[in-house]
Amino acid sequence: MLSFFKKYKFFAIVMFFLSAIIITAIYQVMDPKKSLKVFQPAEVSSELVDTTLQYVKKYHTIADFSLINQNGKTVTQDDYKDKIYVADFFFTTCQTICPIMTDHMAQIQKSLADDASILLLSHTVTPEIDSVPQLKKYAIEKGVNDAKWNLVTGDRKEIYDLARKSYLVAKDNPYEEFDLIHTENFVLVDKKKRIRGFYDGTDPEAIETLLEDIEILKQEE
Repeated sequence: MLSFFKKYKFFAIVMFFLSAIIITAIYQVMDPKKSLKVFQPAEVSSELVDTTLQYVKKYHTIADFSLINQNGKTVTQDDYKDKIYVADFFFTTCQTICPIMTDHMAQIQKSLADDASILLLSHTVTPEIDSVPQLKKYAIEKGVNDAKWNLVTGDRKEIYDLARKSYLVAKDNPYEEFDLIHTENFVLVDKKKRIRGFYDGTDPEAIETLLEDIEILKQEE
């Protein structure tokens, strides 16, 4: 019996490793690596998308921008180059959904404090009120980490166009002088400036899903 095992020892070892490879391959097929959808304008509710983009089915990315943050610094797409980021729209005097959303952004900031690959970007929808000093005051009150989270103001039309034509979160008509965007959506953007998810910024469960999706996206990229 002992001589039998000695004779076929090499064969047994080969079969063991071959079986391990086959089992691993089967597991990967049955449990494929998770990935996030890339959202295109044609796949989003038409009320959230500018009419010029409603039939776009591929290659949609966030447009380049130039805005001013809470420290008076110009913030552009270059500041988010090769970064995953979460974007939203708010205003500092909002007393309804914005405080909840900002608290949830602060939660995301805390959860990812040590991860330099993830940034946050909050656009004011009342730039005529939310000046740099006002944003700075708000940032201090909310515990904003300047290295991770920009609160930005700037040209009203540029911000509203970003909401409707880039991030796909603005309801109703295209930009008009007295429009006010009031959206609860958080938008997850990948390193290629593509939209990878929409989340209700007022819902704690949606925030947990967002954090999970960020981890999936990190593995994907």
